[in-house]
Amino acid sequence: MSPVVLGITFFLLVCLAVPIGTVLAGMSFMPHLVDSWFPTDGPYLVRAMISGINSFPILAVPMFMLSGNIMAQGGISEKMFNFFSYFIAPLKAGLPISVVVTCLFYGAISGSGPATAAAVGAMTIPVLTKLGYNRVFATSLVAVAGGVGVVIPPSIPFIFYGQAANVSVGKLFIGGILPGLLIGICLMVYAYYYCWKHGENREKLNAYHEELKQDGLWKLFLDSFWALLSPIIILGTIYSGIASPTEAAVISVFYSLFVAMFIYKRVWIGDIYGILKASVKMYASIAFIIAAAIAFARVLTFMEVPQTIEQAITSVVDNPVAFILLVNVILLFVGMVMDTTPAILVLTPILLPLAKSFGFDPIHFGIIMVVNLAIGFVTPPLGVNLFVSSALTKIPVERIIKFAIPFIGAFIVALLIITFVPDISLAFLK
Repeated sequence: MSPVVLGITFFLLVCLAVPIGTVLAGMSFMPHLVDSWFPTDGPYLVRAMISGINSFPILAVPMFMLSGNIMAQGGISEKMFNFFSYFIAPLKAGLPISVVVTCLFYGAISGSGPATAAAVGAMTIPVLTKLGYNRVFATSLVAVAGGVGVVIPPSIPFIFYGQAANVSVGKLFIGGILPGLLIGICLMVYAYYYCWKHGENREKLNAYHEELKQDGLWKLFLDSFWALLSPIIILGTIYSGIASPTEAAVISVFYSLFVAMFIYKRVWIGDIYGILKASVKMYASIAFIIAAAIAFARVLTFMEVPQTIEQAITSVVDNPVAFILLVNVILLFVGMVMDTTPAILVLTPILLPLAKSFGFDPIHFGIIMVVNLAIGFVTPPLGVNLFVSSALTKIPVERIIKFAIPFIGAFIVALLIITFVPDISLAFLK
């Protein structure tokens, strides 16, 4: 079977909104069905799928998902937002900036863009709307800022990239700190510009700040302390060498359960079954996608697709700048039509050898990939964060996109800086 035919069929099925797991699995079996001599028969692909998800690093994914679900129900995002708002609310664009900062901190707990958008948005969008901000602006802000959740460590896409590229997940986590902060700063700059241009209801904002001040800073700090400690515990155990990313994910589950049940008392024994059930359902679909993507990557290897793409790219570009710009364009497009997990698992074996040949560090290149695909969370037609935010507010996705475009532009500015200034990603690894 021709790789071109396989690629066209794959693209058409994705554009027709066929579930990505089904597409990957079907495309994996197709070459052998067309040509019985092709080595990837049914038993081989099943073994490849099982061995692909039988991985210690990947065990961190369901654990971080479970931890994120527990903390979402435990009201962690609310505690964080109130704490940051106490200091930032009096400033111009203070509350929108507080939303971005909360997304940065919550992303350091959940490792997921949609989870960050859902948890932070459910609490902050009503507050911003009540205080006079445009509801669509608030929704688009949360949708785009939620995408930072996959760049700030611990990041679920970094786990998959580490698995596919055979590089240290811990180093990827360390490398993602400054890029995540840079993206957050770029989003804050546009939020400030928007509020400067359109104005704010200072009377309502001052009243809100006075309400926060009534209980005093010390009480607010004590109330927020356990929430703020969450990312410090998770990342501290990884960076200090006490635990691997997978072990830290398990620690985060027990910590989040303790905080939600005994500190904030938002989760009860009877809620645990529902949280576990929701987490299992969420991971089950992702696990199938992971397995199918790994099988599809094996098929592409047998068809020598990586070598073909390498020849095609090197025939068009002959320097690192042109190469990485082309890769950014490809990844931005892929992010529009494919979920982050299969995109990383399929494209990493194809693009990483080329990136190395042009002198790119595997850690730096992985961060570039994840940032590109994070933008896909807020770009149609897939745009998972857009649909999550739309579900929270019942605002049509089309209206959210209009307000999200400048935020996406700020995200792309950060991407270009990260791409051409490798020290941002590698500063803590030298």
